[in-house]
Amino acid sequence: MERGQKEEEGGGGGGDAGGGPKYSWFTWFVVLALLGVWSSLAVVYFDIVDYDSVIGKLTAYDTDGDGDFDVEDAKVLLGKSTSNSSITLPQLREERRREAEREERERMEREREEKERMEREKAEKEKMEKERMEKEKAEKERMEKEKAEKERMEKEKAEKERMEKEKERMEKEKAEKERMEKEKAEKERAERERLARERAEKERQEMERLAKEKEERERLEKERLARERAEKERIERERITKERERIVKEKERMEQQRNRPRRSSKKKVKPNKPTFSPTQRSVFYSYILKVSSSFSPSTPAKKKKPKLFNKFDKTIKAEIDAAEKLRKKGKVEEALRAFETLVQKYPQSPRARYGKAQAEDDMAEKMRSNDMLQRAINTYREAAELPDVTPDLLKATLKRRAERQQFLGRMRGSLATLEKLVQLFPDDISLKNDLGVAHLLLGDNKGAKKVYEEVLAVSPGNGFAKVHYGFILKSENKIAESIPYLREGLESGEPGTDDGRFYFHLGDALQRVGDNSAYDWYELGHKRGHFASVWQRSLYNVNGLKAQPWWTPKETGYTDLVKTLERNWKTIRDEALAMMDQNTGVFIPEEENLREKGEWGQYTLWQQGRKVGNACEGVPKTCSLLEKYPEATGCKRGQIKFSVMQPGTHVWPHTGPTNCRLRMHLGLVIPKQGCKIRCTNQTREWEEGKVLIFDDSFEHEVWQDADSYRLIFIVDVWHPELTQYQRQTLSPI
Repeated sequence: MERGQKEEEGGGGGGDAGGGPKYSWFTWFVVLALLGVWSSLAVVYFDIVDYDSVIGKLTAYDTDGDGDFDVEDAKVLLGKSTSNSSITLPQLREERRREAEREERERMEREREEKERMEREKAEKEKMEKERMEKEKAEKERMEKEKAEKERMEKEKAEKERMEKEKERMEKEKAEKERMEKEKAEKERAERERLARERAEKERQEMERLAKEKEERERLEKERLARERAEKERIERERITKERERIVKEKERMEQQRNRPRRSSKKKVKPNKPTFSPTQRSVFYSYILKVSSSFSPSTPAKKKKPKLFNKFDKTIKAEIDAAEKLRKKGKVEEALRAFETLVQKYPQSPRARYGKAQAEDDMAEKMRSNDMLQRAINTYREAAELPDVTPDLLKATLKRRAERQQFLGRMRGSLATLEKLVQLFPDDISLKNDLGVAHLLLGDNKGAKKVYEEVLAVSPGNGFAKVHYGFILKSENKIAESIPYLREGLESGEPGTDDGRFYFHLGDALQRVGDNSAYDWYELGHKRGHFASVWQRSLYNVNGLKAQPWWTPKETGYTDLVKTLERNWKTIRDEALAMMDQNTGVFIPEEENLREKGEWGQYTLWQQGRKVGNACEGVPKTCSLLEKYPEATGCKRGQIKFSVMQPGTHVWPHTGPTNCRLRMHLGLVIPKQGCKIRCTNQTREWEEGKVLIFDDSFEHEVWQDADSYRLIFIVDVWHPELTQYQRQTLSPI
């Protein structure tokens, strides 16, 4: 310190003594300082020296622990520091070691802090990233919501526009529908006209038949009393002559009957088998329903005008006649109101209530209403239960009630009504005949037989009772016994006997006993309009259809169906054989007693246009093939079935019930010889994998004289000339 002071003093003195410039050293100092400053600035500005790395390296020589390398540290290193002059080298090293440890700790602390800082930054970054992603997600959701909302609004707008368009479309459709309905009505009218032109003869016959039926119903209802009177008067006039002729004819017939067993004994008839299936009985009974009451003959008696008015009714006859006049003129609504007023005004008047029932009956027919018809039936009962009902009115009321109950399907109710009638009027043969019909409609052949036996005991020549009694005997397979009753009933010519069903069953019975006169009766039935021809004897027909016994696939128009059957015949055969092997019980014995002998089983898949239970589960491939052909599966007057016939079987000559179908036979298992089918006078044989087509409304017969079973597949199809409307509206058989 002292030395520095001396130097300063000496320097100044020298300057003065030398006589040089007074501030020369200071000037140099300033210049040097400025140069140093500018050099430092240059170094810093141009980044010539990396001070951080230099300072970082010099911190190792920080001896005073102030965290940096400074002048004091340099002095210590040079041994010029007064404060640390007593520190030895080992101490210095120890100090440096401690310093290094401290620095290491500080470094580690800094690293830890840096790590924590980085973790915090990372966490913060992650947080920020998460927030950013959440924001983005929220933004995305917002945008999606906005998009969805926008789409919803657009959809709503589009929906609104669609609704408006739909509304316009519906209005247009409504207008179009109205237009189409008008066009449809016009087309239907044009179609009807076209059909009328195409089938003028058919329509004419149908219209004539309908007109006759309507006229007959009206005549039977409106002129029933007059007709019965005229009929009975005629019968009374002819009775004596007719009885004489009948006695002579009866004697001749008895003689013929005594001789007939010798002539027909060649053909034996198997007993104790029902001749008719439920289907045949229902077919026959449907006929009986139409002819039962209207045509049953009564015992000839002098006709008297029926007394429908009791003493009280005669006092209001003018009012009743006025209402009845409205009914006969066809003003049904007005007539019903008039009779209802009379019933309210005179509740004890049987004739007024009977008139109300008749008006309700007419209204039911006009409205096609079963409910209204039931009202009429109830009103008929009310009229019959009133006091002071005249016998004629009571009979007419209950008889009409029984008829309408039958029409509505109330067979047991009709039977009860007729039983009451027979009890009230035991001498009226026509009522007993009607009672027999009621038993037949219920399938009670035993009850019907008892009734007709009672009738024939009282009136042996009653033709109506004879044909029905003959029918019952034939249903019991008493073939030979049924023939005289059927024949004599038809020969009587009495109302209710001249019907194709009786000709049909008489001819069938004669054929089964080997009597060729069967064809004489078939010919007579044909001449009287009951059969299309001697060969074609079906009873439920549509007029004008092409009639021929055998058909080709091309003629039917069902070539696709035939090709499918023939192409897949082995698949169909294999499924049928599998069913035969697994459960022969599915093949039900033929129940219409068409066999003279042998065994004939059938496995039915479709009947009357509907599947039979779960029958198709056993033959799924076969059913799948057929479901494509509604002409077969939708044929309400036919069947689809497998038919297996054992050796030694013979099927009687017979005809199907309708001309509305054709029958296909696909051969599946056919013996080489012994199996054949005759239709009219043409006989053919089956071939495996080939289809035969014939019209089974023509007489046909089958023989199975092979040494093994015969298996075929039967498919009934609509007659190709039937219209779609006819196929939809024809009743099932």
